[in-house]
Amino acid sequence: MEPLTRDHFFDGRIILNQPESGYRFSIDAVILSHLVSPAPGETVLDLGTGCGVIPIMLAFRHPDIRVIGVEIQSSLSRLARQNVADNRLTHRIRTIEKDIGKLLLSDIGGPVDRVVTNPPYRKLDSGRINADSQRAVARHELKTDLETVLQTARRMLRKAGRFSIIYPSVRSVDLLAMMRSTGIEPKSLTMIHSKPASPARLVAVTGVKGGRPGLEVGPPLELYHEDGSYTRTLQAMFSG
Repeated sequence: MEPLTRDHFFDGRIILNQPESGYRFSIDAVILSHLVSPAPGETVLDLGTGCGVIPIMLAFRHPDIRVIGVEIQSSLSRLARQNVADNRLTHRIRTIEKDIGKLLLSDIGGPVDRVVTNPPYRKLDSGRINADSQRAVARHELKTDLETVLQTARRMLRKAGRFSIIYPSVRSVDLLAMMRSTGIEPKSLTMIHSKPASPARLVAVTGVKGGRPGLEVGPPLELYHEDGSYTRTLQAMFSG
């Protein structure tokens, strides 16, 4: 078994085991789990859950929701289950090992209220593919792509259910166009900047299945001050 690191978040109240040299979750997942605000009683589906970071952070912040994580890689799905158990959340989080494109409603017990995802975003022709296969599958469109993620989200969502994604800002046009063509209407958008004067690196978008046109662009989200220190928003993401 690959060596793991044992990391603590939310002032030590969350434990996350991660591969020492394989795929490790990035700040993208932390941002997404911070921006999503499910209502009490909702069921949330995380497509490409990795080590389970988004379900665990969502379940910790929102004690009245259920979360289902789907992961195609056996090593990561096992790790996600371990992390869920270590955080005593097995009664609220379930991990399914399956190809996202082959996911069925029967796998998850029927339509869900929300789908969230931090999917692979690098096209196969966009530079060198990481030699570490675990990282490659998590970052490059090897096992799935944006269209598959969106089609699966639409199938899994109830009518008027919400879909939230974090994605590179350079692919914003691809994302918004494909969401609309899939039947998930973009409704809110947040540009994410490392520092106030830097260009946006990421975009977070929420859409509604079968929603009417009308996009609200919110204030930019800035992660670091010019001196490199955390903004208050980023501090909140790591403190729970």
